[in-house]
Amino acid sequence: MADETPSPARSRSETEPKLDVDTLVSGAVATFAALADPDKAKPMTTYLKDQFEFFGVQAGPRRQAQRGVVKELADASPEQLLAFADACWQRPQRELHYLACDSLRKYSARLTADHLPAVETLITTNSWWDTVDSLAAYVVGAIVGSDRSQVAVMDVWINDPNLWRARTAILHQLSYKESTDAERLFHYCRQRADDTEFFIRKALGWALRQYARVAPDEVRAFVTTHDKELSGLTKREAMRWIKVAP
Repeated sequence: MADETPSPARSRSETEPKLDVDTLVSGAVATFAALADPDKAKPMTTYLKDQFEFFGVQAGPRRQAQRGVVKELADASPEQLLAFADACWQRPQRELHYLACDSLRKYSARLTADHLPAVETLITTNSWWDTVDSLAAYVVGAIVGSDRSQVAVMDVWINDPNLWRARTAILHQLSYKESTDAERLFHYCRQRADDTEFFIRKALGWALRQYARVAPDEVRAFVTTHDKELSGLTKREAMRWIKVAP
């Protein structure tokens, strides 16, 4: 008679694929260091207001060079993905922050509402538009898109004094196209219409511009109706791809 005694449940760490995050990040550092170009690093640093260090590896070569690292994450659990991103975030070079964003974007379907706080930490740490926008549109956007209860978090973030949380709320629908919640988008635009912060005004315009790809008449009507409330920057961005009626 076969032994029917149930085997003990394996712990989460035993069921997760093995992944040495520190070794993976060190490998990425070595890869980027081998391609480092100080002549390119200086203008890249200047472009981001001297806030971050750079190896000097531009976007195309960087994405090509990091393919092997991203592939190593193919079987990673959400927790391992976020641990990798956090380890990249602890390094000073911006290329590693981009690698973290690209990795989370590629495997964003694995992330759930439970992982939103960890992504929020990335958004509010080493913050600038270049990483925040990627996380907002493709990581937070994916989480909220798969769990609509999380729009409640966005409804809080839109009024947050931290401009990067607010910008994330504005941009989280950027890739939704026809699935965009237009009512919420327009509501967010009205809520922050009088904001004097450049990055908020720009985000409002960008979000409206993207939605105008699928609903130009709705965006035109919104901008026309709220002409006196919206900043010139927001209106210019929103109407960039919309033909002006004769």
